[in-house]
Amino acid sequence: MKKKSMITRVCKVIALCLLVSTTIVASKTDVSAASKTDAAYKPDMSNGADNFYKSKKVTKKKVSFENQYNMKVAGNLFIPKGLNKKTKHPAIIVGHPMGAVKEQSANLYAQKMAEKGFVTLSLDLSFWGESEGQPRNAVSPDIYAEDFSAAVDFIGTRKFVDKGRIGILGICGSGSFAISAAKLDPRMKAIATVSMYDMGAANRNGLKHSQTVEQRKKILEEAAEQRYVEFKGGKTKYTGGTVHELNENSTDVEREFYDFYRTPRGEYTPKGSSPKLTTHPTLTSNVKFMNFYPFEDIETISPRPMLFITGENAHSREFSEDAYKLAAQPKELYIVPGAGHVDLYDRVNLIPFDKLESFFKENLKKQ
Repeated sequence: MKKKSMITRVCKVIALCLLVSTTIVASKTDVSAASKTDAAYKPDMSNGADNFYKSKKVTKKKVSFENQYNMKVAGNLFIPKGLNKKTKHPAIIVGHPMGAVKEQSANLYAQKMAEKGFVTLSLDLSFWGESEGQPRNAVSPDIYAEDFSAAVDFIGTRKFVDKGRIGILGICGSGSFAISAAKLDPRMKAIATVSMYDMGAANRNGLKHSQTVEQRKKILEEAAEQRYVEFKGGKTKYTGGTVHELNENSTDVEREFYDFYRTPRGEYTPKGSSPKLTTHPTLTSNVKFMNFYPFEDIETISPRPMLFITGENAHSREFSEDAYKLAAQPKELYIVPGAGHVDLYDRVNLIPFDKLESFFKENLKKQ
């Protein structure tokens, strides 16, 4: 019991960009530990929370393209109404939070930036949403980074896009995947992150280095043993993600994510999935994050500009500050007053869209 308790406690510290929660054991059609959302719970819709915003100023087209592993990546292409397609325009690729899908935060950002004149593309990372990849909810940082490059392949070959003026925007965990991709792909001319999680550091060390090496090793041991179970046809084990109910012992971080992912404010279940599985990666693949170092060699992205946006009160603020310290010029750390981590997913009165606009317009302008 002592070992099980420690593993559960550790998982609460490191779980994904969504951090929180206890490990969940499930088959593909059932998750016994999950429970229904409290119908009486009222989400906090302050500061213009509008995750499912639908712009009347842009057109949306569902698209798909293949990455280098011949996996279909799904996305939404947003084009400003009235755009002159006979000329070439700058473009921005937007990645969703880890464990989420493009319908959660990424579509909002993509539409808002399209309203400002950019061609934008929100995508589902492989293994999530409408993109291909088996098993579902698998973690593969290298493939996630490849998805960003595949998105550049796609959008850079549109006749109305200037392939020399493509930027990327990563929200939460996608911030670290965008940086990982940009280190390898010089076609990404400007890189911005919002509420970034370093998914490697979060899983290795926990928030504010709250996890010990011994605790880390216990998680690795559990995941390694689980591989035998699943190899022999046993149930898939899921980890992390957002809790399915709150109680008097729920942490502030758990409550913050619950308010978005488990309520009408931001809950979205992709076709073929289940509300019981959303946000939860598989345990055996999630440990791959422990070998993920997105900030290593981040300085080599220079002279391409980088913008790190984080909330003043964000529990993830340390990751944006770490990346800023390690990155070379030109770079900027932008702190949003009064904002928490999840606030910058959908609260349009707090999200600094004007700052993103000026950053990308300056750095994706015609040379």
